[in-house]
Amino acid sequence: MTRIAFACALVGVALNAVAQSPAVGLWKTIDDKTGKPLSIVRLAETDGELTGTIEQIFTAPGEDPDPKCEHCEGKFKGQRVLGMTFMWGFKRNGDAYGSGKILDPEEGRVYSCRVELSADGDKLNVRGYVGIPLFGRTQVWLRQP
Repeated sequence: MTRIAFACALVGVALNAVAQSPAVGLWKTIDDKTGKPLSIVRLAETDGELTGTIEQIFTAPGEDPDPKCEHCEGKFKGQRVLGMTFMWGFKRNGDAYGSGKILDPEEGRVYSCRVELSADGDKLNVRGYVGIPLFGRTQVWLRQP
């Protein structure tokens, strides 16, 4: 009986690992203009939708350590950036995710976005754009332990 329960537990763990999105976890965001770290983001998947929440912010001396989304509109207006779900709507297609939106809390603008995991799984290419991906910018995020 013990062996059967153990085997079932192993199968459950294996199925969970296969079902979980490879992008789920903690990521360090890097400013594509300065190369400096901006934040730590947690990506999670619920009901097939990948979302991102800001867990930590790296601020320079003299910057507000608890910034609010002052330039944002709607439900984001005045919201604390720390703890904010700023990515939503991503649907998985292999190691890439499309059809998502990403909010830039500094500008208050929402962009269409797609993300793609590197072959080694340690980098995430995050491309925000207006209209088509050709008109956008890419940041490379680094997986955190």
